[in-house]
Amino acid sequence: MTIVALGLPSTPSSHHAAPADVPSTGPLRDRFGRTVRDLRVSVTDRCNLRCTYCMPAEGLDWLGSESLLSTAELIRVITVAVRDLGIETIRFTGGEPLLRRDLEDLIGAVSSLPSHPEIALTTNGLGLTHRIDGLVAAGLRRINVSLDTVDPARFAEITRRDRLHDVIDGLAAARGAGVHPIKVNAVAADHSDLDRLPDLLGFCLEHGYQLRIIEQMPLDADHRWDRSSMVTADEILAALHRRYRLLPDPRPRGSAPATTWLVDGHLVDGEPARVGVIASVTRPFCGDCDRARLTADGALRNCLFAESETDLRPLLRSGLSDDELDAAIAERWRGNAWVKAPGHGVNRPDFHQPTRPMSAIGG
Repeated sequence: MTIVALGLPSTPSSHHAAPADVPSTGPLRDRFGRTVRDLRVSVTDRCNLRCTYCMPAEGLDWLGSESLLSTAELIRVITVAVRDLGIETIRFTGGEPLLRRDLEDLIGAVSSLPSHPEIALTTNGLGLTHRIDGLVAAGLRRINVSLDTVDPARFAEITRRDRLHDVIDGLAAARGAGVHPIKVNAVAADHSDLDRLPDLLGFCLEHGYQLRIIEQMPLDADHRWDRSSMVTADEILAALHRRYRLLPDPRPRGSAPATTWLVDGHLVDGEPARVGVIASVTRPFCGDCDRARLTADGALRNCLFAESETDLRPLLRSGLSDDELDAAIAERWRGNAWVKAPGHGVNRPDFHQPTRPMSAIGG
């Protein structure tokens, strides 16, 4: 069995000096006027599905337990982010975050911070039926569930697992637990999937979920992504228009990654139904990006496609006093945010795919 190794980007040393013009106070900002308010926290790189556009059937070379940040380390970093750096939303991701047994403890600690950040979760939904009540009790408020199709055969083909019923049950459990909104994330993996997208939208409309369809990005472990063969936002919208009338959404998009449309004639919880398309490749929204990322092994990334990252793990285990450590985390983070590129550059001829795949970065 072949295991694909995780690539690691270049990492500034623990003594790397930040540029002299980095702000020393206030929220996280970069040189282009963007302010970071949303933090994506990966709690594991492991996953219990093997989606063809994400990883090989054999899986990946998973991080060892000693490489993962502990719950206490995660709480410390998130506390600095919320208390000192202006982060307002924490989204826990993976890999598959439900594989982390102490996720409820982590969410509970973060939700207890004085500013009460909004807490969200991105999951594949497996096991959600057994844990949703505990997650909500701990402070979870919003959830995104990955579901590319409601066709059982196609689901099994994409994920290499026959688990569609578990995902559907997990969505229903989240709905029953009062989570709102519930968003369904679907990757348009192949042109053959275009004919299935209206069925997926119909399923979401029927059950009160908000569908978000995502252009496949160059974040696969095998590095086989091909710009010329990917399904584009225009093709996605054309497929939906064959069954539904979509109207421009009057609400401003703001920093949200999805451009949304109203689904004419349909309501969800008494409000106009919406469907979104995240066109990261053909319609980049980098100028409005307000996100930062923390990987499961403690690296700060200012962009999904960053070629370098700032490693906090040695700092967290250096033996500094609490005050010294908090100050050092904030300083490193400000430096990491400040040098964020103006855009991801996917459409540039000199673009290089990140060495880490999506599962090792966190969504």
